[in-house]
Amino acid sequence: MSPTHPANSARQRSPDPPASGWTASLTPRLAQFAAVARHEHVTRAAHELGVPQSTLSRAITRLETDLGVALFARHGRTVSLTPAGRTFLASAERALAAVEHAAEAVREDADPTTGKVAFGFLHTLGWGTVPELIRAFRAEHPRVRFALVQNYGEAMLDRLRAGELDLCLTSPLPDDPDLDSRRLDEQRLRLVVPDDHPLSARKRVRLAEAADEPFVTLEPGYGMRRMLDTLCAEAGFRPRIAFEGEESETIRGLVAAGLGVALLPPPPVPRPGVAELTVTAPRAIREIGVAWRTGRPDTPPVAAFKRFLLGRRGRLVG
Repeated sequence: MSPTHPANSARQRSPDPPASGWTASLTPRLAQFAAVARHEHVTRAAHELGVPQSTLSRAITRLETDLGVALFARHGRTVSLTPAGRTFLASAERALAAVEHAAEAVREDADPTTGKVAFGFLHTLGWGTVPELIRAFRAEHPRVRFALVQNYGEAMLDRLRAGELDLCLTSPLPDDPDLDSRRLDEQRLRLVVPDDHPLSARKRVRLAEAADEPFVTLEPGYGMRRMLDTLCAEAGFRPRIAFEGEESETIRGLVAAGLGVALLPPPPVPRPGVAELTVTAPRAIREIGVAWRTGRPDTPPVAAFKRFLLGRRGRLVG
């Protein structure tokens, strides 16, 4: 390195790059800087890194120029850290360790046998369907890990678009160019009434017969709420909403308390205090499918779980 260091000359100071360009130019040189600091010798550091000594020397000089401080004091063929260099080294080593930790984490998540799947699903599938799916999948892939997210449809799809989820079970299927989806199964929806309701002795009912009833339903933004509004419109009425909630079993409890009726998928096990009637008209079903982000490459564990889900078409729910 030249004994006249560019950081000591204002005329040689390069203009500050934009923040994004600064980060991009700084990051590759952290390991080079740390190697020189470790060896206190540019030639030995260059040998360790497998780069020409002149290339490494220029990289360190440019780093000091961009920072505007001298990181090393020159002593012939050797160098030593300046006080600024020691401060910068501590932060550089933490940054390099964080990058290595992140790299190791993504390698682990992508491992075909021990990797991780970020999997979202609807509240109404969380009691029986999802645990059974994971149990069956792990019979063949016992070490794959899952990060499970239970939420309503729109919130899950937002997380899918943001890359926070790999796959999600949702209903209805999204109509979104950023997402791909496949239909897996369907569920018949039921009109849920208190067990002392005049309709409770019936097995089947037309939805129009509940036109004058108060409805207990999920909040706007939930797929089941959109289905209720659509099906009631097909039946010729607009539902009178008495209560809104966030969880289907809470809705059933409100129905059991005599606070209204509800349109819901069947429960995993029978619930006391209510009667569940098959809706004959209009055709009241909900499609359940799996969705993922368009164009996003799958890690091996995600690809394996996606194949497993697609292989369960028609057998997803009871």
